[in-house]
Amino acid sequence: MNTTYSFRSLLAEDIKRYLDFKRATGRKFNTEEAALRLFDRFLLEYPIMDLDALTPQLIEVFLASRLRTRPRSFNHLLGVIRCFFAWSVAQGRLTYSPVRSQLRADNSRRFPYIFKPEQVQHILIIAAQLPDNSRATHRAEVYTLIFRLMYALGLRVGEIVRLCHADVDRTRRLLIIRQTKFGKNRLVPIGPKLWEHIEAYLTSRAKWHTQWQSDDPLFSFSNGLRKPIRSETISQTFHHLLPKIEITCNEGTNPPCLHCLRHSFAVQTLLRWYRSGIHPSQKLLHLSTFMGHSDPTSTSWYLTITDDLLAEANRRFERLAGSVLKEVGI
Repeated sequence: MNTTYSFRSLLAEDIKRYLDFKRATGRKFNTEEAALRLFDRFLLEYPIMDLDALTPQLIEVFLASRLRTRPRSFNHLLGVIRCFFAWSVAQGRLTYSPVRSQLRADNSRRFPYIFKPEQVQHILIIAAQLPDNSRATHRAEVYTLIFRLMYALGLRVGEIVRLCHADVDRTRRLLIIRQTKFGKNRLVPIGPKLWEHIEAYLTSRAKWHTQWQSDDPLFSFSNGLRKPIRSETISQTFHHLLPKIEITCNEGTNPPCLHCLRHSFAVQTLLRWYRSGIHPSQKLLHLSTFMGHSDPTSTSWYLTITDDLLAEANRRFERLAGSVLKEVGI
C-alpha cells in the first residue's frame, strides 16, 4: 500500500482516525483504505465546506462516479463507505449516516472446487516427479511439502512463503505462523505422520544448504540469496499439475486453484467430524482459530456443501429422527 498519499478532504482526520482504529484490531485494511482514498479525492472535487453537505444525494453521486459493473465490487465500495459513516456516528462526529444506497443482488456467486483426498494424493505424486531446472533445484521435495502443508493444515500460500526455519518448533512439533491476514501470530500443531514429512525435508535441506540462518526462508530456490519462493510461482506450478489429474467442475463451481486446498481442508475436517459423531457447532470455533480467522463467520465461507457432507448430514438426521420416533412409539 502506497503510504505517500495524504488525506486532504473535510473528512481527512476522521478517515485517518478510522483507519488507525481498524488497524489497532490487527486488520491490515489496505483495500478499505484504497476505497476511502477514492472518496477523499471525490470530496476534494466538490465545494464541500461543512458536514451538512454530506447528503445521501452526494453519496449516490460518488458511487455512480466509480464504475462498478460487478455487484461484488460495488457492494465492497458501498460497504466501506457505510462502515466508515456508521463509525463516525458512533464517535459523535455525525448525527446520522448519509448512506442510503442498497446492496446489489449478486446472483453470480460460484463455489470453490473441493478436492477429494485421492485427487490431492495424485497431485502430491505428480509434484514429487517435478524436475529441477537451472533456477530451481529440489523442486520435487519443496513443492510436495508445500502442497501437503496447505492441504493438511489449511495454510494460506502467503503464510507458506513467510515461513522461516525458526518457525518450525521441533520440540513442540508445531509451526509458528507469523503476521497472518489479521496481523496476528498463531501456533499450528502437527500430527505425527505430517511431522515425519517435515523432518525428512529439514534433514534434506540441511544437506542442500550447509550454512543457513534461523531466519532464512523455509522454502527457497535461491541458495545464499535468502529469498523465499514467490506466491505467484507456487500458484503457477500448481496450475501446471492440474491437467494431469481428472477434474470435473459442476455448474456453479469455479475451476480449481491453489487456494482450493485450504477450502478442501475445511470441508474434509467437517466431514471427519460428522463421521466421528461430533456435532460441527461444537468445534467450529476451534477450526476458526486453527485457520487463523477472526471469527467463525469467516470460516463458514469455506464450508461448501458437498455431496459427501450432505450424505453425512442426512444420515445423522435419519438416526435422530429414528430415535425420536422410537421414543414416541411410532
